[in-house]
Amino acid sequence: MSVPTSSRAGSPLVLVAHPSPDLYGSDWQLVETITGLIESGYRVNVALPEDGPLVGVLEGVGARVAVVPFTVLRKALLSPRGLAGLAARAPGELARLRGLIKACGADALLANTVTIPWWPLAGRAAGVPVLSHVHEAEDTQNLLIRAGLNAPLLAATRIVANSEAARQALLSAQPLLAGRTRVVHNGVAGPPQPPVPLHERAPHAPLRIAMVGRLSPRKGVDVLLEAVALLRERGIDASLEVAGSIFPGYEWYEAQLRERAAAPDLAGHVDFLGYVHPTWPVLDRADVVVVPSRQEPFGNTAVEAMHAARPLVASGVQGLKEVVDDGVTGLLVPPDDPAALATALGRLAAAPDLAARLARRGEQEARARFSVAGYRAAMTAVVRDLTRS
Repeated sequence: MSVPTSSRAGSPLVLVAHPSPDLYGSDWQLVETITGLIESGYRVNVALPEDGPLVGVLEGVGARVAVVPFTVLRKALLSPRGLAGLAARAPGELARLRGLIKACGADALLANTVTIPWWPLAGRAAGVPVLSHVHEAEDTQNLLIRAGLNAPLLAATRIVANSEAARQALLSAQPLLAGRTRVVHNGVAGPPQPPVPLHERAPHAPLRIAMVGRLSPRKGVDVLLEAVALLRERGIDASLEVAGSIFPGYEWYEAQLRERAAAPDLAGHVDFLGYVHPTWPVLDRADVVVVPSRQEPFGNTAVEAMHAARPLVASGVQGLKEVVDDGVTGLLVPPDDPAALATALGRLAAAPDLAARLARRGEQEARARFSVAGYRAAMTAVVRDLTRS
């Protein structure tokens, strides 16, 4: 990861470490961060643990990308044997990452998410300021485990959390980080053209539901399937499109979802589309969009639904409560509650005027509060302060 030679060779270099080569919420948010930095005159090098579709996107906005091996925390490591192995490999990995940071001549390090624990420590060991960007809001694990998982952030010079929920979850585990942690809400791009008008439908017409997100238990896809089944049982002709794929290791969950969708009460009314980008055509077809997450530190897909001028039903958890104003820009329901979710969807099905009003206000709110330009400027200001201090 040598520094590229160009007419901008004197401009500051930010080295970014990111745990995934995919293109989901935090990955796209990283693209916006890097775009803002490059537009402001920074050079950006990115380290990824493996190749994938994110590489081409980052190179397309002007970053230099290298695939290098480094530890990414996954659930498989959160066991006594896994943690013991992690600790045993730590000294060697820290030394290697420190050498990489020094070799590329970075002026600052951005460690994107808490799942790459050795990067903040390596950055401080290399003598460069470290910004950690927290996209997680874990608050259900044992406090001692959470304190340990977040301990590497003590090496960070500054920390940005993507919601107040994420900040509070972090500080509950590591209160010493309060003075260096601030919130910058995600900036989410809207559609390239004005949103397609919401379909006019009668109260008893078929209801087309969409969900965009990972196929993972925390995203609550199973809850949504049960809610759709309840709607159909109540006489509402509901159908569902799910746009998203799994993390490796969650094949069992996708199999469960497909088995449930094939049951007689849902058969023929649920489509799993796999990974879709861009997702605007999926949202355009929908009468309502659902974000049924059990945990959600922010909720980019909720903002995308608002940008698309579609009525939104979301779980009343963590960052989603900061995104959605219940009854104004969408409806919030308790998490992990198919009956409550079905009731909210039925309410929108029976009241097209309410659905249209929520969609209209949601679209206005998304443009005002979660703009890409505002996000890029805020993140660039944090990095600028970091490189000047």
